[in-house]
Amino acid sequence: MSPRLDETHTDTRTATRTASSAPPPPESPAGYDAIGDLGPTPPGELAPHDARALSKTLFARLEALEEGTHEYAYVRNTLVELNLALVRFAAARFRTRSEPMEDIVQVGTIGLIKAIDRFELSRGVEFPTFAMPTIIGEIKRFFRDTSWSVRVPRRLQELRIDLAKAGDELAQTLDRAPTVGELAERLGLSEDEVVEGMAASNAYSASSLDAAAQSQDEEAESTLAARIGYEDHDLEGIEYVASLKPMIAELPHRDRKILSLRFVANMTQSEIGEELGISQMHVSRLLSRTLRRLRRGLLTEE
Repeated sequence: MSPRLDETHTDTRTATRTASSAPPPPESPAGYDAIGDLGPTPPGELAPHDARALSKTLFARLEALEEGTHEYAYVRNTLVELNLALVRFAAARFRTRSEPMEDIVQVGTIGLIKAIDRFELSRGVEFPTFAMPTIIGEIKRFFRDTSWSVRVPRRLQELRIDLAKAGDELAQTLDRAPTVGELAERLGLSEDEVVEGMAASNAYSASSLDAAAQSQDEEAESTLAARIGYEDHDLEGIEYVASLKPMIAELPHRDRKILSLRFVANMTQSEIGEELGISQMHVSRLLSRTLRRLRRGLLTEE
């Protein structure tokens, strides 16, 4: 026996499995002879004409029932089974997308359930006409929220679509790519908003670091990862250099001269001694004292 849809109101996986299986429908509550008269044919396998006729009858009964009761849930879930063909028809429009068809059908079933809850028989509109925009809208919302590589605000997602349309229209009119100012004027936005939308468009898709580089240069690296710059370990010492500058400025002139000759001019201690007219041992003592002073200054700041 197929699973009962009244176990949950939005269990779209159960709805999908029920529609694709062929066992008899669950026993209807007492007093629902019209549903019981379906015989061995599951609701999801009725002909479209019969499904529409039975749907009208069930919608009329649904309006007379109290929400939350077992009878209400049974009628509501039978309507879901009867109209799953609408979901499959809408989902077929998106079969070229990368998402599995099963997931698209499940999302579309959520739209079907929303349409059932909002439908009013008194409006005189056929249910398929009323439900199809809701089903398709739910599927499109699913792709809009899940197809971006980096999550961006809904406002920027919609702005990307507007920019693409306006860009195509202006390109045909101007016979060239439109400028930011022209796009802003066309959409009634500021140039900053257009730039923000164009930057957000880069988050729609991401390239793999292992993908081949798109370059005409034969000497170009084979992958994007190979073209990314290496880590510069000298960057780790930048903060120390910035901290040492004021401390070096406070040193006596001779000590600063020794530091410059040793670490900038790369002179040996003997050469420094000859330059300053002092012994190599004296240079060594002065250099050691200066380095200890600077080291203590760095440790004190930390």
